[in-house]
Amino acid sequence: MSQTILLIGAGKIGRMIASMLQGTGDYHLRIADRVPAALERIQKRIPSAEIHTLNADSHPELLHLMQGCTAVISALSFRENPGVARAAQEAGINYFDLTEDRQTTAAVKEIADDAVPGQVFVPQCGLAPGFVTIITKHVMEWFDEIDTVRMRVGALPQHPTNALSYNLTWSTDGLINEYCNPCEEIHAHKIKNQHPLEGLEQFTLDGNVYEAFNTSGGLGTLCETMDGHVRELNYKTIRYPGHHMLMKFLLQDLRLADRRELLKDVMENAIPVTFQDVVIVFCTVRGNRNGQFVEKSDLRKLYAQEINGEQWSAIQLTTGAGICAVVDLVQQNLLSGTGLIRQEEVPFDMFINNRFGSYFETEKLLSEPSTFIK
Repeated sequence: MSQTILLIGAGKIGRMIASMLQGTGDYHLRIADRVPAALERIQKRIPSAEIHTLNADSHPELLHLMQGCTAVISALSFRENPGVARAAQEAGINYFDLTEDRQTTAAVKEIADDAVPGQVFVPQCGLAPGFVTIITKHVMEWFDEIDTVRMRVGALPQHPTNALSYNLTWSTDGLINEYCNPCEEIHAHKIKNQHPLEGLEQFTLDGNVYEAFNTSGGLGTLCETMDGHVRELNYKTIRYPGHHMLMKFLLQDLRLADRRELLKDVMENAIPVTFQDVVIVFCTVRGNRNGQFVEKSDLRKLYAQEINGEQWSAIQLTTGAGICAVVDLVQQNLLSGTGLIRQEEVPFDMFINNRFGSYFETEKLLSEPSTFIK
């Protein structure tokens, strides 16, 4: 008998999650959103799904929809996740989300302390945090002693046409949050906060030049986990050259970081969405192995695909596959516990061999060394 899973959020990523899970035949989906048009679009593709309009701020409504479910997936904005997590705790069902927001994750961790036996809370699923955390932890396990960890992730248009060299590919709220909030890192063996958009660097991969800079949330809980075990650990977002300068102008010189709703309105009405994108996941670890100081990297490029007649962007595929793999592992009792499960606690081999995790099994493209230029 299939398990019933409540999916809250029927936007770009929610549709991907729904399509992936429904395709297995192992899950019955109950999908909720406050926007009827978004629900109707999903039901046209997945007629067997239950759809419900929902005010996610209503605790009674959340509890009502969780009845008969074994898990809830929140594909909502980070602001609404603590309320969903509280309802999940009360309903006694597993909880998963996509948040990159550090305060939201702290709230979910606190709620997870009250989990009933066998109930898990898995925040920060998806791509970054999410898969990048899992693969980086896997690379770190190759070393006897770790010195430096660099994590770089970008979702980029394949064919940039504007001055920002960027198109919207996922949540605008999440994007602005990453560009405006403090960025955690380990520097000189100590956990510190850095300013977003700082730490600009350029590097080459396969002959292409990119830039990267500090953004918030991509490390997930890895700083806390690796505290005392590494000298340096940081995360930066990859963009095409020139993007950083223009975003710094908008956010700092024009002070739009203090007017986020205005910035969101401008971006959503001026920067088009694209489904022709590429996701780059690049992690590099340096440390000691067998008495030598060595470096090991993992680079993956993932592209947009057409599946069952529908075009899906690379960010939809990677984010959807990231959370669906973890949900699948938990719901099939391959990954278990009580309370919080961190992304770095998900075994890489188990993840990559999962039917959803296999989307990340791409040819590694390290045909030449990367060059970092501060």
